[in-house]
Amino acid sequence: MLIRRTQVISRPVEDVFAAVADAGNFAAWNPTIKSSRRLDEGEIGEGSRFEWKLRGFGKVIQEFQEFSRNERVRIVPQLTSLSGGHRFLLTAEGASTRVDHELEMVPKGVFRLFAPMIARTGGRNLRDTAEALQQHVEQAR
Repeated sequence: MLIRRTQVISRPVEDVFAAVADAGNFAAWNPTIKSSRRLDEGEIGEGSRFEWKLRGFGKVIQEFQEFSRNERVRIVPQLTSLSGGHRFLLTAEGASTRVDHELEMVPKGVFRLFAPMIARTGGRNLRDTAEALQQHVEQAR
């Protein structure tokens, strides 16, 4: 299943991307994440890994894929029960940024039986993440 959401944040694309790329600190502003930490060192980029305690899913290792600074990043959970990820596509619109969210969640095996519940949880988490991202970045002025 693919859930999409678009928003416009009244901050430059560099500011929005910086918040998204700082996945080790998501718990500081994202209500869907109870704790977050970076698991590796060095420059943030393709393959960077994080651990989140994610609402509805528990502790989940996340990895950056499709990393292109100030343009896109896909945060991919490392789960045996579910594949997919959250893709952030950023487009500058003057002094603002359009963020196109694509949340793909594909249950595996017996977890396919829980697809409707997973979709509801994913939809709520996406809504709450988008709203919190906007508030976090716009208040950082």
